[in-house]
Amino acid sequence: MAACIFCKIIKGEIPSFKLFESEKTLAFLDIGPLAKGHALVIPKFHGAKLTDIPDDHLSEILPVAKKLVTATGSENYNILQNNGRIAHQEVDHVHFHMIPKPNQEQGLGVGWPTQKADMEELKAYFEEIKAKM
Repeated sequence: MAACIFCKIIKGEIPSFKLFESEKTLAFLDIGPLAKGHALVIPKFHGAKLTDIPDDHLSEILPVAKKLVTATGSENYNILQNNGRIAHQEVDHVHFHMIPKPNQEQGLGVGWPTQKADMEELKAYFEEIKAKM
């Protein structure tokens, strides 16, 4: 974690535009924003992927993101969280983006390449996942 940029921000070693801070959570403006108001909400517990973070360290994440939406006045926005390089994660510390979408040009651009599902395969997979929940 010594090299983790977000851990350094948490420790105050790197300055940030802090918007919210508690014992478990930090929110700050993104310095490479996709739109005005783009902010990050992170657990202070270091973990690369969502499954690495204890549940009790995630309890404030969405409420803080919701407060950011309200504070920025965003009517349209994305809440984004990526896990792993091929899923577009750049920093190996769990983080949630609150990205305002003020118009077609600014904010997050998303493609959604849906696939046709085989209903029998989907039903079998459903049963498999449900049994593990």
